[in-house]
Amino acid sequence: MKVYIKIYKKKKMPNRLLLLFIILCFSFFLILSFLPKEKPLDIKKEPNPQKEVPEAPPPLKESIETIQKGMTLSDILAQHNFSPADILQIREEVKPIYDLAKIKTGQEIRIYSSQDGKISALEYDLDDESYLYIQKKEGIYKAEIKKFPFEIKIRMIWGIIKDNLPSAVTGEGEKELLAYMISEIFAWDIDFYTDLRQGDLFKIIFEKKYLRDEFVGYGNTLAAEFTNQGETFQAFRFIYHDTKEWDYFNFKGDSLRKEFLKSPIKFARITSRFSHSRLHPIRKVFRPHYGVDYAADIGTEVQATADGTVTFTGWNGAAGRMIKIRHKNNYETMYLHLRSYAKGIKKRSKVKGGQVIGYVGSSGESTGPHLDYRIKYGGTYINPLAHRFKPVKPLRSEYLEEFKKEAENYCFLFDVPISIFSSLDDLI
Repeated sequence: MKVYIKIYKKKKMPNRLLLLFIILCFSFFLILSFLPKEKPLDIKKEPNPQKEVPEAPPPLKESIETIQKGMTLSDILAQHNFSPADILQIREEVKPIYDLAKIKTGQEIRIYSSQDGKISALEYDLDDESYLYIQKKEGIYKAEIKKFPFEIKIRMIWGIIKDNLPSAVTGEGEKELLAYMISEIFAWDIDFYTDLRQGDLFKIIFEKKYLRDEFVGYGNTLAAEFTNQGETFQAFRFIYHDTKEWDYFNFKGDSLRKEFLKSPIKFARITSRFSHSRLHPIRKVFRPHYGVDYAADIGTEVQATADGTVTFTGWNGAAGRMIKIRHKNNYETMYLHLRSYAKGIKKRSKVKGGQVIGYVGSSGESTGPHLDYRIKYGGTYINPLAHRFKPVKPLRSEYLEEFKKEAENYCFLFDVPISIFSSLDDLI
């Protein structure tokens, strides 16, 4: 390749232009000479004495004692050289806030001591949210119940149903418990055993709780979306500021809760439906079957499908062990073939929708473990799967504008294409 370079000759600047340029430069320097000269600032440096930082106290040593069978708190304290007077003082200090007789075998007590071996504090976990804290200050023991200092992280996951909801959730790296949390939110619209189809889609925004950098459980579900057989259901958690009550609502502000749950058992298979003429599996004659049979393992929890009052618990012939519950608006539910009843469930007991009332069995005329679930309306049996139940009260109108602003934020996240991300730890 050849390169050609063209050379240009410089033209001389005209004399007039050169003279004008010289005059302008002279004028500029003349003006500068008349401007006041700036004096340099006299900046005095203040002495910067080194501040003495107090040394941090040495860390406390932690030891963990596991409570053995027959052991009391006093026994553990005595093993750690607490004097009888100190033990008595601790017992008296704890008595108003916690019954030490409730301390359970196998649980742990954390004991904190200084480097010289003097014990300064004890901790005992009461439940998943709180612990008993005993500390020695100025020679006196003080006890209080404290909340765990959880670190809350917010996460969003999505998943597609292939087999069932629990396997879809665990496939996204979460615990099976999260699947039950999802099912509880949409339990009034979706039966998570009979209604699910391959390809159903869920999205959920939820809290994860961490203690000492370890995952310890789930917090609140903030929002969820479930597409079932082409129909999309949404749920947004909202708290009333004045009463601190909360509920889940759809975007329009309607409560997701209805008068009755769709199923008395989570993730149970229907083996027989409501019918006016069914071949009885034992008697081999055609007769009405006014319930829905759910097959489940013996001992599976059975929940009340709505708030109500227990009117009967006991043996009822072919129905075996049975529970009857009276509900408002002239409804009554029945739960047949139970193995046993939940603690505290008896005649005149008040129950809440979703509360465990008994356990699946095979009592009475039964070919295997299952629950026969029945509903009466106005004294007449109705099909639990076909009847349309009314929703409970919607969101209070004075909160609707605020609620929709919050819901729109969650909708924005739900609308982000799922191919972009599955975790929103840093986005929410």
